[in-house]
Amino acid sequence: MAKQQPLILVTNDDGIFAPGIRTLVEEMMAFGRVLVVAPDKPQSAMGHAITIHSFLRLQSVHLIDGVEAWSCSGTPVDCVKLAIYKLLGGNKPDLLVSGVNHGANISINVLYSGTMSAAVEGAMEGIPSIGFSLMEHAIEADFSHVRPVVRSVVQDTLKHGMTSGICLNVNVPKNTGLPLKGIRICRQAKANWEDEFETRFDPGNKEYYWLKGEFRSSDHGEDTDVWAVENQYVSIVPTQYDMTAHHSIATLNTWDHALG
Repeated sequence: MAKQQPLILVTNDDGIFAPGIRTLVEEMMAFGRVLVVAPDKPQSAMGHAITIHSFLRLQSVHLIDGVEAWSCSGTPVDCVKLAIYKLLGGNKPDLLVSGVNHGANISINVLYSGTMSAAVEGAMEGIPSIGFSLMEHAIEADFSHVRPVVRSVVQDTLKHGMTSGICLNVNVPKNTGLPLKGIRICRQAKANWEDEFETRFDPGNKEYYWLKGEFRSSDHGEDTDVWAVENQYVSIVPTQYDMTAHHSIATLNTWDHALG
């Protein structure tokens, strides 16, 4: 009996017609049966948001011949939940891939990322999951050098599997014309955004605010995702949804927790 092809769920946060997701779908078609469920509009920086105070819609769309694709009115995590519990009747895909994101998801950005939140949701469901991001925001970004990275990481994941509760955060440097140096397994760099709110005025002269900011990293370790992508390496950070600070439990147990 021929071995059944794996079912691969593809999603993103840039919207179902973004060039990055098309790149990912085209690559996944070589590995198995592909199901696409992605937002009907950009949902960047939505984090792990889900829709609970409004309705959700699914709309069948044509993306690529031979691929079942649906647009969703909700967030990236909504897309994953609807794919599993509505379209697949509670069955789990063999692999979930999210992206390819237009823009970086290195360091602290992973907390805000809709791309990575979809992958984290997959990990919560026990599905081997990967988020792919390209360090370029432009809609006309060149994804050609991302394709072999996707193929390599997906092939290894399907071969070796994934530790339960873990997903992969993969970031690929912008195509500068120089070859990529390789892939590095990294830790998440310690960094932050220095936020700024620019005051603007609408046509009615009413004041509103536009979030701006600058990414700052003081972490100069050569084992971080920031160092890797800045030095022309692909970074892979194993990421988990368990946010417990396990190293602090012993210290907190020395405190006086008496009530009253």
